[in-house]
Amino acid sequence: MDYVEQRMAQEAAKPAVAADSSSLLTPLNLLILGLFLYTAYSFFKPQPPAALPKEEPAVVFTTFTPRTLLPYNGENNAPVYLAVRGRVFDVTRGRNFYGPGGPYANFAGRDASRGLACGSFDEDMLTKDLDGPLDTLSDLGRDELEALQGWEDRFSEKYLVVGKLVPVGDE
Repeated sequence: MDYVEQRMAQEAAKPAVAADSSSLLTPLNLLILGLFLYTAYSFFKPQPPAALPKEEPAVVFTTFTPRTLLPYNGENNAPVYLAVRGRVFDVTRGRNFYGPGGPYANFAGRDASRGLACGSFDEDMLTKDLDGPLDTLSDLGRDELEALQGWEDRFSEKYLVVGKLVPVGDE
């Protein structure tokens, strides 16, 4: 036991040594320091200001006749409007469908009620006389009126109503 006591006394007599820098630079300590610095940077880094979405321009409710609706067919970067049962919808967001070159392009700037009800995109479904009376759709059957109602509901959900379609003389 004397040896153990002697050795303990020798160690106790040695001056206390401060930790040297090489013992602090271990890979684990460097990893912890790196994680701390990354977390601090992520927390304190400046955030870009929040950008508000661009507002759509205000739309004024307008009364259209078939002739005044015609220019809104999407050509020359114009808005795309179409009418269904006297309600004029701004379908510009659907320009790929209703604008020039789209599958429903012949309805742009026109009363599309009969064509949508009959499921026909033919030119003969459109009113030829732009200064005449509006199509009353009185000769359509129940199935065609239901189909038209489905289209009108879809347009009401997706697009803004920007006006009403009236015959010439009622504007």
